[in-house]
Amino acid sequence: MFVAEHIQLLTGPTEDLCEWHRQRREKHDDDFEVAKEIVSRLGAHYRDGVAEIGFWTPEIVKDGVPHDDVYLEVLTPTESVEVFDDGVDQQTIEVRRDRLPIYREGEYHWAVVEGMQPGTREQFGALYQLVYRQDGEWHTIQDPLAYSVPFGVFGPAELIDLETLDAERSDREYFQTLGTDEEPIPTNEDDGLPRIDPATSMVEIHPGTATENGSLGGLARRYERIGEKLRSDETLTAGEHIHLGYDAIQLMPIEPITEHRDNHDFWRVEGERVAPQGGETAELIAEQPDLINWGYDIVIRAFSAPNPAILETGRPHELVDFIAACHDLPDPIRVVFDIALGHAEGRADELLNSEFIEGPGMYGLELDYLHPVVRAIVLDLQRRKMDFGADGIRVDGAQDFKYHDPGPDELFHDDEFLAEMDAVTQEVGGTEYRPWMIYEDGRPWPRGDWELASTYRELIKQHPHSFQWSPITFAHNKPALLTFWASKWWRVFEVADFGENWITGVANHDTLRRGTQQPLPKGWEEDPINPYLGDDGPEIIDEAYDQPSTNMLLHCLLPGVPMDFLNANAHAPWSFMRDTDDLWNVKVVAEEDNVLDWHVPAELYDDERFFRRLKDLGIDERDDLDHFVHVLRDVGEATDWELEDMAATVEALGTPLDVETVTAEDLERFGEHWMADVNEFANLANWLDSLDEDRAEFMHRVREFRQDRPWLLEDIDVDGTEAFDYVHPVDGTVVYYGFRESPDGDEQILFVGNMEGPETTVEPTALDESIPESGWEVALASPGVESADTDSLSLDNGEAVVWTRQND
Repeated sequence: MFVAEHIQLLTGPTEDLCEWHRQRREKHDDDFEVAKEIVSRLGAHYRDGVAEIGFWTPEIVKDGVPHDDVYLEVLTPTESVEVFDDGVDQQTIEVRRDRLPIYREGEYHWAVVEGMQPGTREQFGALYQLVYRQDGEWHTIQDPLAYSVPFGVFGPAELIDLETLDAERSDREYFQTLGTDEEPIPTNEDDGLPRIDPATSMVEIHPGTATENGSLGGLARRYERIGEKLRSDETLTAGEHIHLGYDAIQLMPIEPITEHRDNHDFWRVEGERVAPQGGETAELIAEQPDLINWGYDIVIRAFSAPNPAILETGRPHELVDFIAACHDLPDPIRVVFDIALGHAEGRADELLNSEFIEGPGMYGLELDYLHPVVRAIVLDLQRRKMDFGADGIRVDGAQDFKYHDPGPDELFHDDEFLAEMDAVTQEVGGTEYRPWMIYEDGRPWPRGDWELASTYRELIKQHPHSFQWSPITFAHNKPALLTFWASKWWRVFEVADFGENWITGVANHDTLRRGTQQPLPKGWEEDPINPYLGDDGPEIIDEAYDQPSTNMLLHCLLPGVPMDFLNANAHAPWSFMRDTDDLWNVKVVAEEDNVLDWHVPAELYDDERFFRRLKDLGIDERDDLDHFVHVLRDVGEATDWELEDMAATVEALGTPLDVETVTAEDLERFGEHWMADVNEFANLANWLDSLDEDRAEFMHRVREFRQDRPWLLEDIDVDGTEAFDYVHPVDGTVVYYGFRESPDGDEQILFVGNMEGPETTVEPTALDESIPESGWEVALASPGVESADTDSLSLDNGEAVVWTRQND
């Protein structure tokens, strides 16, 4: 156990650090170039037994806080601290509190400190924050560039020994061989560095519901176990099949997220603040952060750290372990980080200085990307997070990176900043590389005609190696709607014609959620649901987002990189789940008022495993809950979501809540219980054992078909020797078909699929004159297809066949 007997500021090294800072100013004329270098050394870096610590503090300078009233506060455990596990979720830790003087250089504060305890895999390290005294009161500044915030984003940062973390990772050879003849995955040279090539296919995963305890550690163990079974040729379960057939995983955001003002308080120090000479002890009451969130409600602060709510041990090492588990598989899987830096959640202004914030925006707060230091910090947050070992980066909402030009009074897309993001260099295991780059960009969204106007190609034109989300991947796509595959044909054809730099797929966190927000009509009404998908909501939604013909179209025919959603693969529920919102919680729940029709039949609501909290509120019947949440939405819209007015109206209309008088607090409590119960209900651990083994194995083979033919990434030559079309006239059933040939001409592929509609019969080889009449062998026939004859093929809704033909 490391316990420092004395923590002290090293004046000589600190003065050297300040001199280095001054030299950066002399080296560059451009403020942004200066900021990029200075920002790289902000935060806390443990090297050679000492900690270098830097803060950007314009608020202290602006407010005229005397230098002698600013200190670096260090909280050091005085005894061994257990890492969190399933049996330990709260600890009382004795800490020594030291306040150290700190040097000011312009708008920055610097310190080189001896004796700070670094955090390792086995133990927590010293916590640190900046404190200053103003008008007789003490204030705290947290490190925006921290690598670990074990007690939540509103708590202090932890010093981490990053060099040891990097040295211990089991996949160092994976990185050390990038760009060599021994590289485990293909790369291309990019300005002298290897840039990781695009994957062949990808699956999106929400860590919070992917395993029973919702942790990266649990996810790492799952992939380690899968790797063991693959090496020993053991039989895979259905729940393991749905994870395989991909060479990339896109994690939904894993950054620290906002917290509920009233319900979340994961750390506190009991005892009075110490005098500047320090040395006193205090008690740190620390809890494992227990947060429900889809990941996008970030506050920018500590973006460089993993979200502690998905770390079962509180150690950032879990993220490295998960990445290594993917890289160490017999066939390595790339890991893609979903980077949401285009906005900040509303509480971000409590954690960032005012220079960061430009003003309110659609999703909370907009950042001032034109400020040179803010610009540099955001880019360095990206670099630091990706240095945990990611292979790819997906930039969420790239169209949201904008700036206001007061001259013409217009907003412009900050493509220069997006280019800076593309140029960021990673270093892992001693190897420098650039990741596979993916942008989600729907410009000119939010302009009213964006669905027609967006080309989804603006950033591909600027960065030809990059990928963008395709037009069928965005949230507004709802494959459960009748005529989806007919009305979206023009966009699907674009995928076929020039979609080789697109991420394709109709199942992801956005599309599945939007699908469950759609009303489930009982008949042929406006926006009718496709009745051929199933007999009830759960059957329809499961089939719509995991339909054999859809998966076979995407993986066996269309270009680009198909992406699926693990929750859809598992036929697991999905909804908008977060317990971090103390302002719009009830509104968010009410807008999910259709989710019960899609995912929760009465027998599942009655199951004693589920919805325990809502039942404790007195809502014993599924239909009572369904009626109440629909009423809540109507009342909310009528009262403009004023909770006091909503409570009074709900009481007058009648409520299943077991209370004498409905209050605003009752509605808040209902929303919180809803979120917790739905999050528990959606956990994949509830659904993996109920998957159909044959179907899961078949879908795995569909994805393996793609893995065996990476050339399918390329566009279909629709104007030449290949074909992609649908059967004319539709006549009640939408049948897609396509014909492709490998680049060297040794293999041909024929796909025919009933995308929606009743059973129909076609003659596959007569669909296009380019299709050879003979020599075809069945490669894949979806479950239910009785005969895959190329002369006469009958297909029901969702069924498809893929044939291959070998050319000698």
